[in-house]
Amino acid sequence: CFTCRLRRKKCDEGKGQCKACKHLGLKCDYKRPMWWSNNEQRKEQKELIKNSIKRTKLSEKTAQMASIGAGSPPGLSHSLPTSATYSDATVRTRAPSEDSQCSVGCDFNQPPASHYEIYQPHVLSPSYDPVDAHYNPYAAAPYEVDIKTERQMYVNDVPTRRDSTISTFSTYQPPQSNPPLMSYPEEEWLHEGIYEPAGGMFSGEEALDFDFFDFSHGGPQESQQTVVQVDECDRPLLDHFVDNVLRLIFPVLEVNQRGSARSDVILPALESNKCYLHCCLSIAAIHLKSTQSISGEQIDSDIMRHRYATISELCAALNRDTEHAQILEATLGMIFFQCSVGGPDDSLPDIPWHQHFEAGGSLVRKLDLPHAMIHVNNERMHPPFNMTLASWIDILGATMLGRAPKFADTYREKNDSGSHSGLCELMGCEDRMMYLISEIACLDALKSGGGIDDMQLCHHIKTLGEHLDFTEPPPGTLDYAFSSTGAIRPKQLSRNMTAMFRIAARIFLCSLVPGASRRDPSMVGLVERLAHALEYIPGGPDGFDRSIVWPLLIAGSQSIPGSLFRQVFADRIASLGEHAAFGSFGRMVRLLREVWRQADGEQQVRERQSVHWRDVMQQKGWDFLLI
Repeated sequence: CFTCRLRRKKCDEGKGQCKACKHLGLKCDYKRPMWWSNNEQRKEQKELIKNSIKRTKLSEKTAQMASIGAGSPPGLSHSLPTSATYSDATVRTRAPSEDSQCSVGCDFNQPPASHYEIYQPHVLSPSYDPVDAHYNPYAAAPYEVDIKTERQMYVNDVPTRRDSTISTFSTYQPPQSNPPLMSYPEEEWLHEGIYEPAGGMFSGEEALDFDFFDFSHGGPQESQQTVVQVDECDRPLLDHFVDNVLRLIFPVLEVNQRGSARSDVILPALESNKCYLHCCLSIAAIHLKSTQSISGEQIDSDIMRHRYATISELCAALNRDTEHAQILEATLGMIFFQCSVGGPDDSLPDIPWHQHFEAGGSLVRKLDLPHAMIHVNNERMHPPFNMTLASWIDILGATMLGRAPKFADTYREKNDSGSHSGLCELMGCEDRMMYLISEIACLDALKSGGGIDDMQLCHHIKTLGEHLDFTEPPPGTLDYAFSSTGAIRPKQLSRNMTAMFRIAARIFLCSLVPGASRRDPSMVGLVERLAHALEYIPGGPDGFDRSIVWPLLIAGSQSIPGSLFRQVFADRIASLGEHAAFGSFGRMVRLLREVWRQADGEQQVRERQSVHWRDVMQQKGWDFLLI
């Protein structure tokens, strides 16, 4: 029944009413109730169920105490206060914390299974024995225990941000003076919002390795405090970056390893890397300017001041030829973070992304990261995070420039060995698909440079097409990325995103065929296929449209007026609202509209002329990185 599903309890599916609901006095629904599809109503239903269970359990305990009170020794039967009898001057509440992401939504008062096996071996108190329950001092009522966890951020040794979590649970064991941290069965926990616990969102095929990457700052961070030294005038920018920009940067990583982007990548870098800090403050100022329509000399000064400080720090470190890992980290941040903020009309002077990546590529080689990546040849080895991010920029960035990726040989070797690089976990597209896109980019570069004749070109196109065929999943693989409870399924999301990149790779490959036209039946069919696959990517401000900018660009550039793609694309823009105007997505929209304006003209249609999106970028002087 839906009540047991909400409580994450096993249901015997009894006719009329299941045993669990009947025992606890709950309404048993087998038809989908109205509250099921609404998060707010579902939260209210959880609270109603929880309160109903508490009332039922309290009545049972009261009846139990009344039945055993006469025969129990007075000193024992009244030795422990209960939630019904104990009171003091302090008002005590059990409501979940408003800012908690892990608020408990389970039955706090249900007795644990057989002899407290839940808490063993951590709890060394005597086990509960039903035979002796009549004289057991712990039989009256469970203890209710609150666990409060706090995370504090300091800026210039001044506390600025606090996150707290309060969790409540029940136990029949008496509290210990120095209790160890306890472990709980997965089914006892419910996360609020769209994220669910390991038993739901990450169960079975959705299991994830939460120590996947080799981060430049070491393993997953255990520290609960982050101290960032920043000038007083820049504190609002830092707060804005942490509160509003950080969540935009790695949305797929956040789904795969919740909190990892914040705690393992960005906050440690802000704390220890001055160059990286200036980069993030500049990005925060750009985001403020574009999203809140702030104009004037002050905001432009903040952007340029921190941009200049970043470049100065980078040049100084390069001259010293030290701290290569930190320089690479800041360089990749300057390139990639820009993809999440700003609009296509930003007019402030800046160094093009591909010039930054020239320096980044040299640092990657100095750190010998390609060699380290090649040696990641099994699931137990962790790919270097900075090399994974650099690979994503390298492969898709190469298509922006019509060049071969810098580390194409590394990707080719990884493809031959069938080993992973972490691209799927970081960005959502399977590694082998990205390796094949790298090969198509190399072929595109050969064609653009005139280094291959048409016969050789067609042979390579046919071979790469066959490799793409090998990656095709069985029918029915595409499915909605949300579970029945409304939670994101990370691996299904990755399958759907990979399908988008696979179709876009085919379109990219077919566009290299000599004389290819966007009106060819095969091209029209591929673009329509991608439009249908787009249905399985969650949209809207909290969706993942901004993670599939490259496939949308490739398909959109080959779409024709009145096509299904253009209709679906317009709907996705509308669902994003004002967010569709910013970052790589906003720049991609601007580019496609200009491509369509030129390509849909009467003369071009009559002469079947194609307009390449790279040519349009060159005409307009746009140095966009659309990834």
